Amino acid sequence: MTPPSSIDPGPSVASGFSRYQKFIIGMLAFLQFGVILDFLLISPLGAVIMPTLAIAPSEFGLIVSAYAFSAAISGLLMAGFADRFDRKKILLFFYVGFVLGTFWCGLAGSFETLLLARIVTGFFGGVIGSVVLAIATDLFPAAMRGRVMGIVQTAFAASQVLGIPIGLYLTTHWNWHVPFLAMAAVGVLGGAAVIWGMRPIDHHLTLRQEHSPWMHFFHTVTEPRYLIAFAITALLTTGGFMLQPFASAYAVNNLKISLEQLPTVYLVTGIFTIFAGPVVGRLSDSLGKFRVFLAGTALSTVIVLIYTHLGPTSLTLLIVVNTLLFLGVFARLIPFQALVTSVPIETQRGSFNAINASLQQLSGGVASVIAGHIVTEGADGKLLNFEWIGYVVITTSLVSIPLLWQLQRGAPARSIPQPAAPLESL
Repeated sequence: MTPPSSIDPGPSVASGFSRYQKFIIGMLAFLQFGVILDFLLISPLGAVIMPTLAIAPSEFGLIVSAYAFSAAISGLLMAGFADRFDRKKILLFFYVGFVLGTFWCGLAGSFETLLLARIVTGFFGGVIGSVVLAIATDLFPAAMRGRVMGIVQTAFAASQVLGIPIGLYLTTHWNWHVPFLAMAAVGVLGGAAVIWGMRPIDHHLTLRQEHSPWMHFFHTVTEPRYLIAFAITALLTTGGFMLQPFASAYAVNNLKISLEQLPTVYLVTGIFTIFAGPVVGRLSDSLGKFRVFLAGTALSTVIVLIYTHLGPTSLTLLIVVNTLLFLGVFARLIPFQALVTSVPIETQRGSFNAINASLQQLSGGVASVIAGHIVTEGADGKLLNFEWIGYVVITTSLVSIPLLWQLQRGAPARSIPQPAAPLESL
């Protein structure tokens, strides 16, 4: 039986969330908001940071990519140890490191110090998402996880609607250091919520653990069912990161949307997805996660075809297309994340999610590089071969369907080899 310190089951699934569960969902969404905003904010600040620090675009690109690669390495290093501690303590450890790294970014005054600060921030921040997923899996039954993921994923939309405009406002009225200092200050509130509001999440420590963290890592990366989940993650991440880096340039140079109109596109899209995320989550729980994933894939396939073949268009049409595109992405991402939470056994959840998060970072970086070799710039500034990115995105989406079907119908993961007696947590 699960001890009270680990979980508050609250009311039945049909009657909704308990008060403590609502607090946990809100807190996890808040933490995700801060991490995602920290990752996204650096790019729009490039126009200010580069001249201020007197650095070239190539050096700024290194600052941006340093976060992702550091996060990927951190996830792999953590995987063997992720299930050997109370998840609350792991979350608090990495979140404190993330806040300190963000504070360091706000103090950086040179290319070298900002680069180091982004490496530190990525090392700690890149793991938080995987811990959040492990906690959501531990505290909520499978029938509720669609709604949980739907709410938590609104952090991405909220970072676009609230975080980035506020960050740009602070930069315009003061300097580029202020947004990072403000995020660090707000992050202290998140840390306080974890310390005083979250109960220990340590039921997995009552189960038998593998003696060696490295064997724990090995058994996680060699489990056949996990490999299918990792493959789907790579496919979906690759598709998403191929379109995103060129979206602004495509809108301005190909669709003839002015720079002044771009914030409106992201604002309206973000507001819509804030409300759409929880709806998609509820549908995933009521209709079935695989069915909603199929619907999201069908919608995104059609919209990607339309989007990547658009010519000069109106602001209204682009907002509609962009909103439908994000709806399709959310309708795939939310049910997939809710479904994949049931894949790892309890003693491998932390390791599984850490590796999965690391793979997301690596896949995103590789996808951006591949897209950069596909797309070229014409003499008039238009992006050429952009439709080929759409074909790649559609292909990765379609290939993921049979893999997800196999995953959700497959046999349970193998249990880890059991030692003679339970080991004490380190």
